[in-house]
Amino acid sequence: MDYLPVFLDIRGRCVLVDGGDTIAARRVERALAAGANVRAFDPAPTLELLGLSGQPGLTIHSRLPQAGDMIGCAIVYGASEDRARDERLYEWSRAANVLCNIADWTEKCDFITPSIVDRSPIVIAISTGGAAPVIARILRARIESIIPAAFGQLASFTGAFRARIAAAITSGRDRRRFWERMIDGPAGDFFLAGNTDRATAQIENDLKKSAADTLQKTGEVYLVGSGPGDPDLLTFRALRLMQRCDVVLYDRLVGDDIMALVRRDATRVYVGKLPQDHSMAQEDISDLMVRLAKDGNRVLRLKGGDPFIFGRGGEEIEKLAENGISFQIVPGITAASGCGTYAGIPLTHRDHAQSCTFVTAHGKDGALALEWNILIRPGHTLAVYMGLGNLPALVSGARDLGVDMTTPVAVIQNGTRANQVVLTAPLSKVADKVAKAGLTSPAMIIIGSVVTLRDKLNWTGNFDGGQAMALSSSTTPSVMAQHPTTRP
Repeated sequence: MDYLPVFLDIRGRCVLVDGGDTIAARRVERALAAGANVRAFDPAPTLELLGLSGQPGLTIHSRLPQAGDMIGCAIVYGASEDRARDERLYEWSRAANVLCNIADWTEKCDFITPSIVDRSPIVIAISTGGAAPVIARILRARIESIIPAAFGQLASFTGAFRARIAAAITSGRDRRRFWERMIDGPAGDFFLAGNTDRATAQIENDLKKSAADTLQKTGEVYLVGSGPGDPDLLTFRALRLMQRCDVVLYDRLVGDDIMALVRRDATRVYVGKLPQDHSMAQEDISDLMVRLAKDGNRVLRLKGGDPFIFGRGGEEIEKLAENGISFQIVPGITAASGCGTYAGIPLTHRDHAQSCTFVTAHGKDGALALEWNILIRPGHTLAVYMGLGNLPALVSGARDLGVDMTTPVAVIQNGTRANQVVLTAPLSKVADKVAKAGLTSPAMIIIGSVVTLRDKLNWTGNFDGGQAMALSSSTTPSVMAQHPTTRP
């Protein structure tokens, strides 16, 4: 983060704007809207700026500003588009210890003027740190389209009940939940529909129930699949519950980009596991969820991939059900689908695979002895979860059972993420190639002729400029470093 987001109170304070055309006029309007006393300077102000004259708090000076004009100012805007003039203004502001913003000159900006979505008293500011203002404007237009025009009025309406709510509901957690139900529930709907009387009656009724101590005391659990890593693959429902939780239990497959979307003041508990290194046993995780929910918390159990595909989600909700804890389940894109897609490898294809099987190579007591001769066969795709550590045993077992060792294999490390790496090799050589490349978990293994489609269908590589890192020669399988941050 290059700039600290701050909403500055400039009511009754002085703001200086140097410039006389459209850019200056927009700065003047913004400052006046925030209640500032604005002094605008330009030897020949345009009709657009002069058209603002007469507004309370605005004084237009038909001259250039001077160093003494900085005295007493809260902030200064340079909008003349004259480099020498702007630089002089900036130096004066620095000497006077006044924050300055020079239009289209990032190096001469102590602060950035963001794009604004105004639903007063709700104000949303969007900034790209001066790098791409057009993107900020596009985002503003999108946000404008999804936030009802009356949402600011809803904030003012519900804000009138703040003191009464605080008096009736002493618990901070219960008070926050009451506010959420009020805004997202019937009261908010009634107000946005224009029925203020029904909205008021609904809030009054809910307050009586709260005062009678009928608020729900037992919490609930949200079992949410976060997908294979790219935060863009989260569902809307997952995002909504991630913003509602009191406590989040997360594992090592949940990246920082996804954790950044969890409610900021939620308590975070790491319960991640590595192979043969469990920071918290599964039984303890389930017991912790029950205990936290019984204490009245809304618990987010955030998992990589999908909770019900080798995610032990079934075991966790069994424990919740036994203890009478309510829960919600949000599916996530499972690793086989997400990693295969971002590597350009379809799991099924009319000419290559008419079926697909998901297996885990790691069971309760270690490596699994699976029927590789049945699982690895023509016209079929095998997706192997948690198989990297047991890859040599997988190859050996397949060879012993007569599997075709020329079958193509892809190993996808950190699938869908910015540091995704894909290695392809025939089954006979894949374990050695992985060892030489130093690939580590998390990794997904895909086996079958669909892997041969990668060169043709590698859409992320086509658009992000990833480059192959040859392991030996141009004719050998290679590792492809992927950075799927740009998509068509």
